[in-house]
Amino acid sequence: MGVLNRVGRGKYVIGEKKTYTPEISKKIKTLNKKLKTHFPFLDICIWNTSVFNEFMRHQPGRFYLMVEVEKDAMESVFFFLKDNKYPVFLAPDPEIIYHYISDKKETLIVKSLVTESPTQEISGITTITIEKILVDLFCDPVNFNAQQDLERDRIFKEVIEKYTVNETTMLRYADRRRKKNELDEYLNKVSKFRQQT
Repeated sequence: MGVLNRVGRGKYVIGEKKTYTPEISKKIKTLNKKLKTHFPFLDICIWNTSVFNEFMRHQPGRFYLMVEVEKDAMESVFFFLKDNKYPVFLAPDPEIIYHYISDKKETLIVKSLVTESPTQEISGITTITIEKILVDLFCDPVNFNAQQDLERDRIFKEVIEKYTVNETTMLRYADRRRKKNELDEYLNKVSKFRQQT
C-alpha cells in the first residue's frame, strides 16, 4: 500500500519508496556497446561523476566517466580504450589526478569493480545504485576529491532526503570495501539517516 517502506533488515520508513535512477547519457551507451562487443563476458559498471551535481552546492567543472571492471581485466580494458583514442587513465593515484587529469573536462577512469557491488541495470547497461554512490564517495577520497568534507555531508543529507537508501545494502558493500565501521560511525553523525529508520 506504500505506507511503509523497507530500508534494511528490520528497518522501515513511512512513505513510498523513492528509487534513484541515474541518467544514462549517449556517451555511456556508446561506450558500453563498444566494451560489451569486445568483452562480451565481462562484468562492467559505467557511470559519470556528474551524478553528484544533483546533491552539491558547488558544482565541479570536470567529471569522470567511471569504468569499473573485474580486477584481472583492468589493463585489457584500459589498453582497448586507449587504442580507441579515449582520454583514459588506469586507477590513477592522487599525483596523476593532480598533474594530468585535473584540467580535463571529462576523463575515463578504469578501476576495479568490487565483487558484490550494488548495481542496477538500466536500458541494458549496468550502472550504480544510490547505495554504491554513497559508499564509493565515502571510501574513495582520491577519485572523489571535489565531493569531500562539507560537500560530502551535504550529498549524504540530500540523498537521504530525496531517495530511499537501503542501509543493509550500503553497510554490506562498505564491509566489502573494509570501511563498514567507519561508515557506520559516520552515519550516526549524519543524524537524519538514523532518525528515519
